[in-house]
Amino acid sequence: MKILVTGTEGYIGARLAPILMAAGHEVVGFDTGFYREGSLYQDPKRKPVVPFTRIRDQRHATADDFVGIEGVVHLAELSNDPLGENRPEVTYKINHEGSVYLAKLARAAGVRRFVYASSCSVYGVGGGSDFLDEESPTNPQTAYAVCKTRVERDVRPMASKDFSVTFLRNATAFGPSPRMRFDIVINDLCALAWTKKHIAMTSDGSPWRPVVHIEDICAAIRCALEAPAEAVNAEIFNVGRNSENYRVRELAQQVAEVFVGCQVSSGPPAKDNRSYRVSFDKIANRLPGFVCRWSARQGIQELHDLFHRIEFTKDAYEFRAFTRLKELKYLSRTGQIDEDFFWR
Repeated sequence: MKILVTGTEGYIGARLAPILMAAGHEVVGFDTGFYREGSLYQDPKRKPVVPFTRIRDQRHATADDFVGIEGVVHLAELSNDPLGENRPEVTYKINHEGSVYLAKLARAAGVRRFVYASSCSVYGVGGGSDFLDEESPTNPQTAYAVCKTRVERDVRPMASKDFSVTFLRNATAFGPSPRMRFDIVINDLCALAWTKKHIAMTSDGSPWRPVVHIEDICAAIRCALEAPAEAVNAEIFNVGRNSENYRVRELAQQVAEVFVGCQVSSGPPAKDNRSYRVSFDKIANRLPGFVCRWSARQGIQELHDLFHRIEFTKDAYEFRAFTRLKELKYLSRTGQIDEDFFWR
């Protein structure tokens, strides 16, 4: 299959594109290029690289970008809650309107598969007492999460026998990527443990979060592209594994056990009321070929070993490109992007 992957220069895309290519697919990249400056490591095992990436904002996509394309994986959005809240009006233009626009272009061009990276953050305040599944009401608390629900709402009716759409509600990602992110929970905790030997939580760590390794996200995307259309068309799948629902303080303790010598301290109850546990029964039972292989503990050990190998430093941890909000503020402050996040 010839696949257009948006966000190939991002955290997931940098890992996904080589995985799809190794599976025999032809990949065309599409990315606005905000985070190209940062590269945490080089890994020759991850070759080949994407041979062609179009550096352009998704809001400037045209029908020509989809000529010959059979499948689209759409990752390219403003990527987390703090970034979305920074300029919510721009978040809606990019993440909601831009994504729906991209889906319409793809359908009109004859693309047969469209896989959208949604998020378990759509559940918002779940309380943590019950496991939420794909039929549970959504309760988004941020512009980022609201946009995810709106894209699902507006793109799902486009599904037809000629245009298969699949929505993957990913748990919070973790694990290494050349385009690393340290603004997601496990990656950040591991970086703190390595560079400061102290995890000072600003809350009591009681909120529940489901987590999923980046390779398991990539596997779910590949399975959604390759599955029979009738198994995935107009379907929503939570991506993760039931055992990988944790309180944040439990994750911090696991990190401290792997990063020997790291201390953990906690703060008062958080003002952030987001807390949810998620059921992943549907993806385990109904997405052909998918198996969630990674636990949080395995991913924490993997990050520990990577930090040792690359001689990871505090300067690398604090580099702006590895925290999405830092990089966007830098690009704006230095006049490289305008108020609508277009390159000047």
